[in-house]
Amino acid sequence: MKTFQRFAWVVLGYNVLVILWGAYVRATGSGAGCGSHWPLCNGEVLPRAPQIETLIEFTHRVTSGLALLLVLGLVALAIKTYSRSHPVRWMSYAVLFFTLTEALIGAGLVLFELVAQNTSLERAWAMSLHLLNTLLLLAALTLTAWFSRWLEGQGWDWNPSHLGLFLGAWLGMGLLGVSGAITALGDTLFPVSSLREGLAQDVSPVAHVFVRLRVFHPFIAVVVGLYIIGVVLRVKGKEKRSGLGGTTLIALILLQWAIGVINVVLLAPVAIQLLHLLITDLIWIALVLTSVQVLVRPRLLEGVSYHSVQNGVNPRPQQS
Repeated sequence: MKTFQRFAWVVLGYNVLVILWGAYVRATGSGAGCGSHWPLCNGEVLPRAPQIETLIEFTHRVTSGLALLLVLGLVALAIKTYSRSHPVRWMSYAVLFFTLTEALIGAGLVLFELVAQNTSLERAWAMSLHLLNTLLLLAALTLTAWFSRWLEGQGWDWNPSHLGLFLGAWLGMGLLGVSGAITALGDTLFPVSSLREGLAQDVSPVAHVFVRLRVFHPFIAVVVGLYIIGVVLRVKGKEKRSGLGGTTLIALILLQWAIGVINVVLLAPVAIQLLHLLITDLIWIALVLTSVQVLVRPRLLEGVSYHSVQNGVNPRPQQS
C-alpha cells in the first residue's frame, strides 16, 4: 500500500506538470506546431528539422503519452493491491477515463485547428470543456491517492451536512477555471503594450469577445475565493476536521489573488501565467482534499485507530 500511495502522488504531480506544459503550448502559440496531424506530428512519427513551435508541441505530446502510460500502471497496481470493493479501484478507473477524454479533446483541438491564432467561439467552448475535464482528472487522481490509505474492508461514514456548501465551491471553481482559460486565451491572442491599452480594450464595444469577457475574471476570482474561505472557516468551526487542507486552501487563495494582480500589472507574461495556473491546480487539489476529509470519514476496524488510517499505516485488525 505504501508503494501505491507514493506512486499515486507522483502520478498526480506529473500530470500537473503536463498541464502546465500544455498551457505553455497555448501561451507561446505553438498549438499548430505539428500541423493538423494527430497523433503524428506533421505526418511523421519523429519530426525532422523541427522549428521551435514543433518542438514545444511535440514535447507536449510525448509527455502526455507518458502520462497515459503512468495512469495505465496506476490502474494495474490498483488492481493488484486492492480488492474490487475498495474505492481506490473505482477512482483509478475514473483517472483512466478522464485521461482518455483529455487526450481526445486535445486531439480534437488539433484536428479541427482550434489552436494557434484561431479566434473562433468554437475554440473557447473546446478549451472550456478541456479545462473542466482537467479538473475532473486532477480530482480523480487526488482521491485515488487519498483513498489508498484506507484498509481493506474499511467502510466509511458519510456526512452530507456540508455537501451543499462544497458543491457550491466545486461549481465556483469550475466557473472560475473556465473564465481564467478564456482570459488567458484573450491575453495570448490580443496582447497589449500597456495597462492603459488593456483596460481600453476591456470596455471597447468593438473588441473581440475574448477580450471583453476577461474583465469578469478578477471579480469571479474574488467572489469564489471569498466563498471558499467562508466554507472552510464554517466547517472548521463546526467539524474541526478540515485539518491542514483547509488552512493550506486559504493560504493558496490569498497567494493567488496577489499573483493575479501581478499578472495584470505585468501584462500577463508567460511565466506568471504558468505560476497562476499552478496555484489554481493546487487550490483545486486542496479543495478536493478538504471536501473529502469533511464529507467522508473511514469507519474504524477493531484494533485500528483513526490516527493510523490518516497516516497511511496498515496494521492488521486484532483478531479475537
